[in-house]
Amino acid sequence: MPMSDRMRGVGAEANPARLKHPALAFLFDYWRHKRGDRPMPARGDIRPSEIRKHLGWVVMADVLAGGQEFRYRLVGTLVTQYFLTEATGKTLTEAFQNWDRGVLNAVRAVMRNVARDRIAIRAFGEANAIAAGFEAFEVLFLPLSDDGDSVNVILHAFTFDRPEVMLARQIAKSHGGRLLPRPPA
Repeated sequence: MPMSDRMRGVGAEANPARLKHPALAFLFDYWRHKRGDRPMPARGDIRPSEIRKHLGWVVMADVLAGGQEFRYRLVGTLVTQYFLTEATGKTLTEAFQNWDRGVLNAVRAVMRNVARDRIAIRAFGEANAIAAGFEAFEVLFLPLSDDGDSVNVILHAFTFDRPEVMLARQIAKSHGGRLLPRPPA
């Protein structure tokens, strides 16, 4: 998958057989249930009240310009804590403008694949795969379609070990706000 080609320490797989994080497993089962015999469910099939327990991990992005750009319509609070920024309302390009170009290109490539191929993709990365001081993550991207054919929204959940990340944030705060790189294993 494209993410591993652009980011060291990151892998991706289409239509994953297993998901480590319980929120991702729940969301994937929920998505499959909502789609039924269709290729994918519609945005209107996804009810916040039914996924309330996992909303902090959830991200929704509108597909723009035929899948060339994406706009974050919702970014869960836990995802915002991880990235230390609020991306709701921003395009993918705007949200990642201060990041390494490889991160933007990798996320864009995965989202384009989800939109084009109408498939679920799991991505996962080691600590520091995104940037120095960031912890390991697992994310699931799921296509939604209001017309049953073209993907117009990508539902995904970005998960991580929250206690470990919050501890890293506390340590960073005591070091002038800088995230410290994880020592080599």
